[in-house]
Amino acid sequence: MIITVYFNMLDLSQIKEARRRIDPYVHFTPVLTNSTLNNIVESELYFKCENFQKSGSFKIRGATNTVLQLTSEELDRGVVTASSGNHGAALSMAVSRLGVKPKVVMPSNTPLIKVNNVKRNGGKIIWCEPDQASRDKVLNDILQQTASILVHPYNDIRIIAGQGTTVLELLEENPDLDAIVSPVSGGGLLSGTILAAKGLNENIMVYGAEPLEADDAHRSLSNGDIQINKTTNTICDGLRAQIGTITFPIIKDKVEGILTIKENEIIHSMRLIWETMKIIVEPSSAITLAAVIKNKNTFKGKRVGLILSGGNVDLNNLPW
Repeated sequence: MIITVYFNMLDLSQIKEARRRIDPYVHFTPVLTNSTLNNIVESELYFKCENFQKSGSFKIRGATNTVLQLTSEELDRGVVTASSGNHGAALSMAVSRLGVKPKVVMPSNTPLIKVNNVKRNGGKIIWCEPDQASRDKVLNDILQQTASILVHPYNDIRIIAGQGTTVLELLEENPDLDAIVSPVSGGGLLSGTILAAKGLNENIMVYGAEPLEADDAHRSLSNGDIQINKTTNTICDGLRAQIGTITFPIIKDKVEGILTIKENEIIHSMRLIWETMKIIVEPSSAITLAAVIKNKNTFKGKRVGLILSGGNVDLNNLPW
């Protein structure tokens, strides 16, 4: 029943509408290929480079789609969110265009580059401890004490529709893909990927890639209901959130699987991308390549789209 409700609320037409809405404000990011990486995995890889996106990640898509649907009265009340960095920066950029300075609840262990990105784009940071309970408490306190409007980082159909535009672009240029691999944390990007890809071609296989150290999506899929993260001790600072109550039913219904990846595998793939493709990606992006390398037999001989979700990396604190 829940799955039916959410699919009725959000479909391909709304993702296409989101694309028209946000088009003046976001980049149409390139899709890159690399023969060295193709040879390693024995498949054809197509990298959707959201690391080149405005604010440095795909998050500007969902944030912009949501902000542009807020009323003037809602904007006057102010905007607040919780973010490990990329959504906070994207929301700050999107809403600052309209003269609003958002409040962004951020964990104290957020990489400096993401802290600076939020500040540079006009966001006001409110700190919390690096765990979900603290994040929720600080956010709820702000909502209770102010009239601010919450723009959730993933558990919102407007956010999901915006993130799904990433895959509309990918498949516009590469319509014959056999599979797409997306990072998964709260599930906004993965659920948007599923709705866009399956809406265009039901036969496209969609996989999520998730750190083993923050594997609530994988365990939730295995158990059939939402499981809580036991740890978030992962280098993927963008993949530490809890799977959402709106995103999970979409993922549960249509995803081929959630592939869990160890920390050393993520770091190895991140370095491979830096060295062979000559581009900067963060660990949360590199996890998609790591998933294909680890599951080579699943993807062998196939045309696979990989979403490189962002490139906001603290260059003074690299993992090698």
